This record gives sequence, C-alpha cells and structure tokens, in this order.
Amino acid sequence: MAEKKYILSIDQGTTSSRAIIFDHKGKIVALSQKEFKQHFPNDGWVEHDAEEIWHTQQEVIHTALSENDIDGNEIAAIGITNQRETTVVWDKESGKPIYNAIVWQDRRTSDYCDSLKEDGWVEPIKKKTGLIVDSYFSGTKVKWVLENVDGAREKADEGKLAFGTIDSWLVWNLTKGKSHVTDMTNASRTMLYNIREKKWDDELLELMEIPSAMLPEVVESSADIAKAVLMDSKLELPITGIAGDQQAALFGQMCLEPGMLKNTYGTGSFIMFNTGEEIIESENKLLTTIAWSINGKVEYALEGSIFIAGAVVQWLRDGLGIIEKSSDIEALAETEEDNGGVFMVPAFAGLGAPHWDQKARGAIYGLTRATTAGHIARAALEGIAYQVRDVLLAMEADSGIEIKELRVDGGATGNNLLMQFQSDILRIPIVRPEILETTALGAAYLAGLAVGFWDSTEELQRLWKEEKKFTPSMKDDEVDQRMKKWNQAVGKSKNWID
Repeated sequence: MAEKKYILSIDQGTTSSRAIIFDHKGKIVALSQKEFKQHFPNDGWVEHDAEEIWHTQQEVIHTALSENDIDGNEIAAIGITNQRETTVVWDKESGKPIYNAIVWQDRRTSDYCDSLKEDGWVEPIKKKTGLIVDSYFSGTKVKWVLENVDGAREKADEGKLAFGTIDSWLVWNLTKGKSHVTDMTNASRTMLYNIREKKWDDELLELMEIPSAMLPEVVESSADIAKAVLMDSKLELPITGIAGDQQAALFGQMCLEPGMLKNTYGTGSFIMFNTGEEIIESENKLLTTIAWSINGKVEYALEGSIFIAGAVVQWLRDGLGIIEKSSDIEALAETEEDNGGVFMVPAFAGLGAPHWDQKARGAIYGLTRATTAGHIARAALEGIAYQVRDVLLAMEADSGIEIKELRVDGGATGNNLLMQFQSDILRIPIVRPEILETTALGAAYLAGLAVGFWDSTEELQRLWKEEKKFTPSMKDDEVDQRMKKWNQAVGKSKNWID
C-alpha cells in the first residue's frame, strides 16, 4: 500500500477551478488551475455553468496528479474550499442543474430583499443567521430559481430537486450522487441556517418557500464526510475537510485565537475576525458567521465582505484594456508618484460592508485632462485598500479590540505597492505569509487533521511562516486627508440605481 504523503485541496473559486497538493510541511508540491466562463445575461446578473465548474475541477485534479507523477494512492484525504453563496439547483435523478449557478455577486433578487426589509425581516434574519438581508446570500437565489424556471416549483415540492452551494455540488459529483452535504461554514452563508441552533431554520424556509427536502445535510468542517470516486472509479479517497473560502483562509492563516484576523485579496476582499465561541452581534453592518466546526466545537467570526477587489484589476485588463495581464498593474501604477487626485469606488456589484448599498455603482472621481492610465491604475489599487480600512474600523468598534496587525493572503498580496499602501492607510503592520495559497491550505489542514495526517493545531501553527512585513510610513495628516476624499467619493456612489 502506498505511503500517504499528501493532501489534495480542491479550491473552487469565482473565476477558476484549482487543485493544489500539499505535503507534510504544508508546502505546495503540485498546482493546476483552469479558468471558466463568466456569464452576464442581464444588468447585475452573474452566472456560471455548474457543469463547466465540475468538468474544469475534474481536469485540474487529474493534471495535478499526472503531471507531477503523484500516485492517487499517496493522497491521504481531500479538502474542499469554495466560492460561497453561489447557488446550484439540480435534478436528483439526472444529476443535471436545472439552471446556471447564480453567483454570489448576482443582484437579481435585490427588489425581493427590499421587500423583506419593508416587511420587518431585518432583525429576525440577523438574529437567526448573523447575516444582513441582501441578494448576496443563497436563500433568495434558490427562491428565484423555483419561481422562474419552468416546472421547478412542482419538482421541488415532489422532493426531486437538490440545492447546494458549490461545495455540495462538488461532493455530489465526486461521490456520484451518494452524498448531499454541506459544512457549517457554507450553511451559515445561505440566509436559511440558524447559527445559534445550528440547524436549517423552518421559519426562513417557509418565508422563502423552499422545501426542506432540497437541502443538504450539514456536517462539521473537519470530519469523515464522504468518499470521493476519482480516475474512472479506480481511486476512492476520503473527503474530510470542507470550508467556505474565507473561513478556510482564516484557518490556513492560523488565526485560531479570538482577536486574530486575516484579509484575503481575491475577486472580492474578505476580512474575517475570530471571535472564538462567542457570537458577537455587529452594530456596524458586519456579518456574524461560523468560522469552523471541529470535534463538536463551533467557533464564530465577524466578517466584512468587499465585493470587488481583484475584479477591478480584471476590469482594467478586460474592460478598459489598459493592461495586458493582471500583474502589469503594479508597474503601470508606479509610472505616477500619486493618484493625481483620482479616486475610484469599485462598486460594480453594489457596496458590501460596512455600507451594504445594493444600489451603489462604480465610479471614478477627480478626472482631469492631466489624468493618465497610471493615475487610474493607482486609484484602482488604492480603492481596494480604502474599502479594507472601512471594514477594520467597523470591526474595532464591534469587538472593542484594537487591531494590532493584519495577516494577508490571496493573489493581490504579491503587489508590494498595494500592501505598502494598505499598511500606510491602516497605520498597522501588514504580514504576508510564505504560502499565499492559504485558502487551499486551510482546507488541506482541516482534511489532514481529521485523518491524523497532522496531529494537532499546535503542529500546524509551527508550519506558518512570515515572508514579509509592511510597516506604515505615511504621515497621519495625509492619511486623514485621503480618507476624507475617499468618504466623499463613496457618498456620491451610493444609491445610484433608482
């Protein structure tokens, strides 16, 4: 029997599917990635082809193993991490989706969310789920599918349809339809799960007219969850870790103590603040969410969700065409010493925390004839950092804890200009780890703990290493001046859509 040398991490993101294989030291030994198509059928709508997600995920798993001469039998377990809130509804008999996956960025249910607010559901939903009423979350997306896809309501009532976030969809396919599960972190993002009682909430299911027969079984984040069948049924591997991408990154960053926090700079930007076993209700429009559940112990976090971070760089590349590849933005921004008075609010999908304005839209302010592509590139990067500062101020206010440092991960953290500006504007150190793939790493850690690949979280903490620390150098009065302009720009971007 082959020695169990590795953990396979399935990292299914908003723009690409990836498979990353880690060794005992938490080092990457194989990585395969494949982008898939984004669909924008209407203004504010964002969809993915769920079958394409599954096919690209299969492809990258196969590539990661075969191109690195790794025998599947050397894999001890599989961890899964995923874009959260993205919603798939499929037929239980055929296993086929009845509609495209509706992506977390999608705003089509904004009007329904407004009606929930008007009907007094803001506080009950916040109390039960820890979430604010917003089209970001899965529940209203499921309702939309049932109401707008021919025959969906009847099939759902007959118990023939399944709903899941992307983790559920992947597990269903990996197990050939034998397991319909989700973990607590993903369940806590649906606006249907009671994070206090730790179960699907009957009142909210009734409110959104979602039959309970559609729902997956909720499991722990690190446990014996299911058996994956790979390589044309020749390989069976245990799935023992599942966590939504931001919770996985919090775990991968080893932010295990209350008061520790991380920010992931991905398509969006997501700041998570560990609150331990305590549920902190936010007074500043942050989300209260489940961080993870291990060995019967559920821990919680405060989260600030910023919808557009790295996506603004993709827009400069694909929409404006002022850079050829995303990594070019740093060099372009460095062609100018400052932003030239330009401020960009990247509210392409509305504003997330702490503003939560579904009707805000992106804008660039301060343009003159002297404005260059370099100014716009710099303003785009700075817009990411300003949004992060808004969230951290809200976290300090909610928790009463002064934040001393921020651990960072995700693709954009390789941008030194952005990281230095982030430190300047926050006035605290920014710490970048050796392994930036902390989302996939967190899923691997959760999976590995469940099968004894790693003995304890103490062992994992010893594996975490700092690669670079950025410390603030900007004068306080300049920070204050910049924030005044930023706040002015955000104010003008709000409530743009009538």
